[in-house]
Amino acid sequence: MPATAVGKPPLWSAPTRYLDLIGSPWGRTLVTLQDAVSYATAAFWAGRRVPTLHLPVTTGAVSSPMGLGSDSEPVEVEMFGKNVYLADSMQFALEYGCRLAGRGCYYLMPSFRGEDPDESHLCQFFHSEAELPGSLDTVMATVEDYLRHLAQHLLVTCADTVRTVAGTVVHLEDVAAGAGPFERMPFTEADRLLKSDPELIRTGTGAGGRTWRTLTRAAEQRLLALCGRPVWVTHYDHLAVPFYQAYADDDHLTALNADLLLGVGEVVGAGERHATAEEVRGALADHQVGQEPYGWYIEMRERRPLRTSGFGMGVERLLLWVLDHDDIRDLQILVRRNGLDCTP
Repeated sequence: MPATAVGKPPLWSAPTRYLDLIGSPWGRTLVTLQDAVSYATAAFWAGRRVPTLHLPVTTGAVSSPMGLGSDSEPVEVEMFGKNVYLADSMQFALEYGCRLAGRGCYYLMPSFRGEDPDESHLCQFFHSEAELPGSLDTVMATVEDYLRHLAQHLLVTCADTVRTVAGTVVHLEDVAAGAGPFERMPFTEADRLLKSDPELIRTGTGAGGRTWRTLTRAAEQRLLALCGRPVWVTHYDHLAVPFYQAYADDDHLTALNADLLLGVGEVVGAGERHATAEEVRGALADHQVGQEPYGWYIEMRERRPLRTSGFGMGVERLLLWVLDHDDIRDLQILVRRNGLDCTP
């Protein structure tokens, strides 16, 4: 495991891990990289005059877990006699923010999910998210610029830290150099390359017997191996993604969305949104999602239709790639697992 170069990191499950990290090389590595990503993110958006928003961590309407193909669960809590959700993503609030700030908006904040953690998933993680006016192509190009900026900043500020753990910084240098856009692959092409292998392509059935397909983590790794560098997989089956992604075709079969595969697999999810209230109502019906929690979301479009696109990047997943590490649970300074006591 590459992390042995700085000493084996304290086990993420150890009760005293928070004490073991004090003064350890692994603890210093985490602090250095988290700080670098936060600083570089703020500098990137400041250079584009895109403001950050200070948002709550509770919501009445979840976003990311609402696709039939999602393996994510929302976290519902009771507060003062009312049931609310901890933010799985505050993308909807960023869409609102686009109507306040004309150039778009972003944030770095925690996200909460109900599923158990594993080597590539955390139930509480940091999300770098943004929403911008424009198309899916606009936001995909912005993501690539953002990743180049992050890679360049990490090379300037903490190349030795990365090299000590990962053994190399070539992967950062490749992205920082920006030799053209990342490869783009429609989902249909990914399915063809993977030969529709049921071990790699997960399928299901929605309303009216319509089927949907999505990639497993093993499929993402296979595609990365085939491509040899970061790759976008685009235009998933619409029923496999959250309802809010815009339709890519007149028959409403595919979505204007894209996942960027990097390192562990999907690190960035991006998509264009429905511009009008009518489109949202139709998508909710297609996905068998009730309209009531999203009434405000529909009304916002009735009052201010707007074409926007956005993305979310899991910060810890990015750092897995940066460090060439194999377990995302080791990237927590303070361990959080659903249903268990947390110290501190």
